[in-house]
Amino acid sequence: MERITSKSNQLMVQIRKLVSDRKHRRRDGLMVCEGPKMLAEALRWGADLDTVVWEEGAAETASVPATVRQVEVPKDLFRSLAATETPQRVLFLCRMPVSRLPDTLAGDRYLVLDGLQDPGNVGTLWRTADAFGADGMILLPGSADPWNPKTLRATMGACFRLPVWESDLPGLEALLEREGLPLFATALREDTEDIRSLSLARAAVVIGSEGKGVSEAVLSRCEKTIKIPMEARCESLNAAVAGAVVLWQMGYGRVQ
Repeated sequence: MERITSKSNQLMVQIRKLVSDRKHRRRDGLMVCEGPKMLAEALRWGADLDTVVWEEGAAETASVPATVRQVEVPKDLFRSLAATETPQRVLFLCRMPVSRLPDTLAGDRYLVLDGLQDPGNVGTLWRTADAFGADGMILLPGSADPWNPKTLRATMGACFRLPVWESDLPGLEALLEREGLPLFATALREDTEDIRSLSLARAAVVIGSEGKGVSEAVLSRCEKTIKIPMEARCESLNAAVAGAVVLWQMGYGRVQ
């Protein structure tokens, strides 16, 4: 167990940059997670841990592999590193999984996020996709960074279980065409169908941004659009809620 007390220590500087800067995360290939639950999930699912940083007096090192660097820091220094208002006394650096779109897809059910910018919404949908048995999630340009600490925190550990990939629209379209997977979107147009009448057991479904919905470029490539029935007095659902309904229908819904 190392002990570090200086804010200017190289590791401390690196962590602050990783927490605040997407470019540094991509350059170093590292993400920052916080809290004992996230650490337990990372260990359980075999995440590639790089460094664990403990607040002084909080270390529980028995479960951490001996090959992983461990550091203890004073309380005030730990608070300067943490991304939360109420730090959870442990944070860790973890190698980011490969996020480029694979050449083939092994599953049948995928959620696609088109410009979803809120890290909390992205993380919540990641967690929900994992809970309802989706095979992966794909982020199109303009979406929040999946490796942002806020996004990771909202996944509640799903980030270590369910793959998430980033792609441009042509790359996604080409892959879905090779796999024979239809692309649907939650939007309204002439071909819109009730979500209860359309099988989503083998499909990729797009959820659009919080403010603008699904972009015209993406809509033009969708085979069909789907709507979620709701009271006429309500205009729309929060993106994360809409995605949750879609994911439930994908995993458990039956066509009426």
